[in-house]
Amino acid sequence: MPERRPTRSLPGALRSLRTPADPGFWRSPVRGARFTAVLGIVLLAGLTLLFVTGLLSYAAYNPDLNPVNDKTPGKGLLGFYLFSWPTGPHWLYRLTQGLHVTVGIVLVPVLLAKLWSVIPRLFALPPARSVGHALERLSLLLLIGGALFQFITGLLNIQLDYLFPGSFYTLHFYGAWVFLAGFVTHTVLKAPQAVRVLRNGIPRGEPYTLAAPDPLPATLSRRGALAMVGAGSLLLLITSAGRSFDGPLRRIALLTPRGGTDPGPGPNAFQVNKTAAAVRITPADTGERWRLTVRGPAGEFRFSRAELLAMEQHSAALPIACVEGWSTSDQQWRGVRLSDLAALAGFPDRPPGVFVESLQRGGSFRKAALRDNQVRDGRSLLALEVNGAPLSPDHGYPARIIVPAAPGVLNTKWVETLTFGEL
Repeated sequence: MPERRPTRSLPGALRSLRTPADPGFWRSPVRGARFTAVLGIVLLAGLTLLFVTGLLSYAAYNPDLNPVNDKTPGKGLLGFYLFSWPTGPHWLYRLTQGLHVTVGIVLVPVLLAKLWSVIPRLFALPPARSVGHALERLSLLLLIGGALFQFITGLLNIQLDYLFPGSFYTLHFYGAWVFLAGFVTHTVLKAPQAVRVLRNGIPRGEPYTLAAPDPLPATLSRRGALAMVGAGSLLLLITSAGRSFDGPLRRIALLTPRGGTDPGPGPNAFQVNKTAAAVRITPADTGERWRLTVRGPAGEFRFSRAELLAMEQHSAALPIACVEGWSTSDQQWRGVRLSDLAALAGFPDRPPGVFVESLQRGGSFRKAALRDNQVRDGRSLLALEVNGAPLSPDHGYPARIIVPAAPGVLNTKWVETLTFGEL
């Protein structure tokens, strides 16, 4: 019979196991104070820019102007900063939202590396050694949870994958404030330590649980790891930022739905968000029977497209910029000034805001309100043509709104009614 060998007793084997709460469980030689501090400084700058541009994006919708513009009616004091969105420079929203989305994409490798670098801290015991430590752990929970939620919902929105429950606008707005609470608290608590580590290194005798007490042999230096993170961010930049530019850069924006080639040939060959077919706009809706209704103190007027073309025409070179971060270069629009239509409606001297309604029967922003400063801007048009040709159905034929510096969804397509006056 084969000889039986003695086996280790079960209690001894259990005692030899390491759990994530044991610092020895984490053996990567890359983790360390300086590595984490460098990532933290990058995130501090990047996330601050994301939050500021996100608030600007929300303000650009003019949510305090009219309920149809406001997708978070229960915001209360969180809307304290809202202001009248300007019309200049005309590329303002293209810049702020392009930065918001591009920086968010580029920061993904940095965020993941930062979370990986601090994961030992999440399992450290006891959970709270003092009131200050408990506050730090709570801020970390809000920071990590808020950041992951914001990045995931934002990336899904960019990819047009609305897998989350509820409205993106609502979820992203409130999620941003939850994230900010954790971000500010954690920054106040940890920024002095991060700066001290970057300047002087770790003081002798100071315990720092991020560095492995029993590291494995190094296969990659910390500088090499940082270079890998930077290379990942650069790759994401190259394959996504081009959605905000025409030409070769757009063709290599492979990670975004608005990348690749522009749709179709001709003067209307630039990006669209919603197509006519997607919102069930038919030729019968936009044919000879279509009329634009203009309302105001002077009464109600109805104009055919031919009658609008007979009015004084004006031109403006303006881009289209979307909340998803994509935009076009300046297109040459031509049509009737909104201020001229306001004068016909009974406001010849100082045009007020306007309530715009589309032929589109469902979906978000089929109705939108524009401020008085937007109506008064001479570049704000009821556009009938673009780049020397009539609007295509997908670009809003027979008439659409085009306003400088406004989010794309406020440049309503397939316009049916304009009501000037109190909003």
